[in-house]
Amino acid sequence: MPCREIHSKLIREVHCCRADPTLLAEVCVDTQMELKLLLTVLLIQSATVPADYIRPPPRKAFHLPWHSKPSSYPQQVHISLAGDQHMRVTWITDDNSAPSIVEYGTSPGQYDSVAEGENTSYSYMFYNSGKIHHTVIGPLEHDFEYYYRCGQQGPEFQLRTPPAQLPITFAVAGDLGQTGWTKSTLDHIDQCKYNVHLLPGDLAYADYIQRHWDSFGRLVQPLASARPWMVTQGNHEVESIPLLKDGFVSYNSRWKMPFEESGSNSNLFYSFEVAGVHIIMLGSYADYDEYSEQYRWLKEDLSKVDRKRTPWLLVLFHVPWYNSNTAHQGEGADMMAAMEPLLNAASVDLVLAGHVHAYERSKRVYNGRVDPCGSVHITIGDGGNKEGLAHKYINPQPIWSEFREASFGHGELKIVNSTHAFWSWHRNDDDEPVKSDDIWITSLISSGCVDQKRNELRNKLMTP
Repeated sequence: MPCREIHSKLIREVHCCRADPTLLAEVCVDTQMELKLLLTVLLIQSATVPADYIRPPPRKAFHLPWHSKPSSYPQQVHISLAGDQHMRVTWITDDNSAPSIVEYGTSPGQYDSVAEGENTSYSYMFYNSGKIHHTVIGPLEHDFEYYYRCGQQGPEFQLRTPPAQLPITFAVAGDLGQTGWTKSTLDHIDQCKYNVHLLPGDLAYADYIQRHWDSFGRLVQPLASARPWMVTQGNHEVESIPLLKDGFVSYNSRWKMPFEESGSNSNLFYSFEVAGVHIIMLGSYADYDEYSEQYRWLKEDLSKVDRKRTPWLLVLFHVPWYNSNTAHQGEGADMMAAMEPLLNAASVDLVLAGHVHAYERSKRVYNGRVDPCGSVHITIGDGGNKEGLAHKYINPQPIWSEFREASFGHGELKIVNSTHAFWSWHRNDDDEPVKSDDIWITSLISSGCVDQKRNELRNKLMTP
C-alpha cells in the first residue's frame, strides 16, 4: 500500500475514534494493530529479499461469515488428550443452561456412550464469555474413528484417536493468529495425515479483545474438533491488566490441557504421552528458576519417564533458546540458563518453540555448542499471525544453525520407530505447501546418549 494511502487511512481512523469514543475499546485497538501491520509491510517491501524466493505480502485478517444459531448450539469445538485413552471435548454455548454432556459412539448417529463434564465462564472488563464446557470421554480405542455430539444437539462431529504405538505423525505450527495466511496454513495441515497438532504458543492473537478468542475458536474448529490440539501459552495469551485482571484468564478458561493428569498444578505447564513419545509443554511466562513450582514439577515429571516405553522425549515452549534472528534476541536466555542443563541431562531429542515469526532448525546443540548428545531446536513461529514475518537474521550464521528462512508455513514430524523420525517444514508458497527443509533425526536413546548421561540425570533429579 503506498505511503499516501496509509496516511489517509490513519487520518480517517483517528477521526473515527474521536467522533465515537465507544469505539476506542475495540475498533481503535484493531486500527492501531492494523496500522502497525501496514508499517511492517512497508519495511518488508523495502528490505532485500533473496533472489530465489519472492515472498507474498502479508494478508489481512480472516473473517468467517456469521450464521445465526440457537443459544444452546455448540460452537468453537476442540479436543485434546486427557490421559491414557481419554479425550477432553471443549465447546462454548451462549445458553447458560445447556448441559455439559457429550454423546459418542463408533457409528454415525449412534451414541452408545455418554459423559458429563464441568463448565466455567469468565468476565473480562465489559465482555462476558459464554458457558465453556469441558467433558472427558473414554476409555477410547486407539487409532479409531468416533462420532460425537455436544450438549445433546447440534451437528455431529468426527474424531480419530492416536495410535497406541509408533509410527505417529504430529503437525506443528505456532503463532497462528487469524489472517489469510493462517487459513492457508490450516488448509495445508488439513492435507497432512497427522494424529496430533502441537502448538508452541500464541493462538488467537486476541490481545485483550475477547471476541477475537471466539472468532479464532470458530476458525480452527474444523481441524481442532477432529484431531487433538495440544497447546502451550505465548505472550499473546497473557492479557494481564495490573490491579484489574490476572494473566491467562481467557487462555486457561478456553484451552484446558491435561495438567492435572500429569501432576501439575498449573495449566501453563504439563506433559502427556502418546504412542511411544513423552511430550513436555513448558511455560515461558510461568516462573521457571530452580526454586519455582514449574522446575520442581519438571524434575518430578522427568523422573517418571521410561525411555523403554517412550524412547522419544520432546519439549515445547514459546520463547526459543537458540535463535539467530534479530527478533526477540536473547529473550529466552534466563529460562535457558535455568532449565537447559536439566533437559540436556534428560537427553531431550527435540525442542520446538515459536515467538520468532520465522523458521529455523539447529544441529544438535547444548550450551551454545554443537553436541552430538544435545537437542535439535526448531523455531516455528510462522503460522500466519497478523504481525508479519521476522526477516532479519544475524550474519554470519552461527555454527549451530542449520537452516533458516522467514516464511509462513507449518512442520510435520513423523516418528517412524524408536530410532528414527522424519521432520519436514512446508512453506506457504502462495496457496501451495512447498517442502523447503527436511531431515532424518536419530533418537538419543539409539545413539547411546541416554545411557551415557544416566548418572548425570539421576544426580540432577536428586538435587533439592
